[in-house]
Amino acid sequence: MRVGMIGLGNIGGHVATNLVADGHEVTVFDTDVARSKPLAEAGATAAMGPAEVAEASEITLLSLPTPEIVNAVADSWLKGASKGDVLIDISTNSPEAVRELGERVSAAGCDLLDAPLTGGAPGAQARMLVFMVGGDRQAFERCEPVLDQLSRAVFYLGPLGLGNTAKLVNSLLAFTSTWVSLEGLSLAAKAGIDVRTMVDVVRTGGAGNFYMDRMVESINERGRPAQFALALAAKDAHLIEGLSEAVGVPAPIGSQLRKILDAAVEAGLGDHDWSDLVEHAEGQAGVKLEIAPAPAKE
Repeated sequence: MRVGMIGLGNIGGHVATNLVADGHEVTVFDTDVARSKPLAEAGATAAMGPAEVAEASEITLLSLPTPEIVNAVADSWLKGASKGDVLIDISTNSPEAVRELGERVSAAGCDLLDAPLTGGAPGAQARMLVFMVGGDRQAFERCEPVLDQLSRAVFYLGPLGLGNTAKLVNSLLAFTSTWVSLEGLSLAAKAGIDVRTMVDVVRTGGAGNFYMDRMVESINERGRPAQFALALAAKDAHLIEGLSEAVGVPAPIGSQLRKILDAAVEAGLGDHDWSDLVEHAEGQAGVKLEIAPAPAKE
């Protein structure tokens, strides 16, 4: 197929690479021209802007940082789009903003799908993404083969906006599990309990979660290259709070999470990887969280 990719960052760059490898006729664009060069060398066509991507593509994917940027890029894309083209926003966006954009896209005779994902840059590279899709069913079925090749699972949720609703719910659970784990470990460490021992207690006692079961093992690593920046996590937390208000469901934990992530950004961690949230927990508690190596299995 003729597929466009706009936004060649940590996720979009890997997605574009895999699209080329899958044999699609790929056209790419990023405001950082250097990001297009390796893809052009691999066989993609580097465009000068979103409209040029639209002219060359029947399906275009967007991987962009904020709803405002998605809107601006989509409006530019529409200037080159033809009737029947599909725009797939794989960014994390506001369900309300997606539906408003969908009206403009539909008025031009095109379709919009919101298809946010989990898996991050490693998942994008290894084709282990999980897509959550909202939008017209026929447009989804047309694009599903492309998404299938990029992922380990694709969920169709229903009308436009429900893809991002599912993504924000998933993020609420992931973010809060991470923070409450760091909070609990801070309490234990400050009181004098060894972190490794506390982790073993939690795992054995049945209160584990994805962070305590897996991610905690890398808690000693700091300053890794940002694959998911804390500033983006804070943006998503604001979107979670907005979703809560829009559907009329109180989310006090989500609101507190937003305050915590805003504070981490204000503390200078905005451009750090999500894993460095541990530094914010340490700063608040006045304790160092380090875990001893897991004992060797006999």
